[in-house]
Amino acid sequence: MATITAAMVKDLRETTGVGMMDCKQALAENQGDMQAAIDWLRKKGLSKAAKKAGRVAAEGLIGAHTAGLKGVLVEVNSETDFVARNEQFQGLVKMVAQVALKVGADIEKIKAAKVGSVTVETAIADAIATIGENMTLRRAASLEVTKGVVSSYVHNAVIEGAGKMGVIVALESTGEADELAHLGRQLAMHVAAANPQALDPAGLDPTIVKREKEVLADKYRQQGKPENVIEKIVESGLKTYYKEVCLLEQAFIHDNAKSVAQAVKEAEGKIGAAVKITGFVRYALGEGIEKQESDFAAEVAAASGRK
Repeated sequence: MATITAAMVKDLRETTGVGMMDCKQALAENQGDMQAAIDWLRKKGLSKAAKKAGRVAAEGLIGAHTAGLKGVLVEVNSETDFVARNEQFQGLVKMVAQVALKVGADIEKIKAAKVGSVTVETAIADAIATIGENMTLRRAASLEVTKGVVSSYVHNAVIEGAGKMGVIVALESTGEADELAHLGRQLAMHVAAANPQALDPAGLDPTIVKREKEVLADKYRQQGKPENVIEKIVESGLKTYYKEVCLLEQAFIHDNAKSVAQAVKEAEGKIGAAVKITGFVRYALGEGIEKQESDFAAEVAAASGRK
């Protein structure tokens, strides 16, 4: 039996764009013959995935899945919004989220995990071949508590647990489970709407805080304010900034007369114990992906030979 080296698997993956485990199997099935392995992948339909790998996939769905003390978010992208309405794709996203809940948020571990007789990576490649669009498992996140609950909220859900935006919030508490879950969902909805950048000021990136201070200071220097006054104004301005971007200091969307911290404190009465928000994650579909803009009229003109 031919020896299959890591270098051979790497070369086949770079040539075809097919997943590592499938490349290894292709080489093993064909005694290390590179061309035969390529043909084997083509016959399996996996090479169709490679042909589409260069396309920008910025649509798709966010999947959320929780079970008691743990919750996950995943983002699976496709090229068009139309695919997000495809039942096979929807099932794929739910399956990926369920796997992530078991194996964690590491993308490579999720891809390598088995679902029945195939890996998640193979299942994605099969969906690409069947549906005809590039798809990618872009990212995943998980939260877990030792006592309490992880709650979720999916905005613009197309099916239960999958939509255009997803949020998970982790609450640590020994209190009444149903009341805690209710608060968790309210907080997840708040995070979806208010998009906080951190739990509290200590969680903000120091470079962002520094830039905010510099912007405020320069603004008042240009107005001719003295430095000792500027310092006080900047501190006041930062407090306002924290109320905009820090979860605990934001006005609660369900009752904007109180902050999120105040709302949590008030809810502790019904819950029957102290509540601590230990983390949150918010995924909006396609954020940070540079989408390709196309001029449809120009494409039609080019196809017909006109300029």
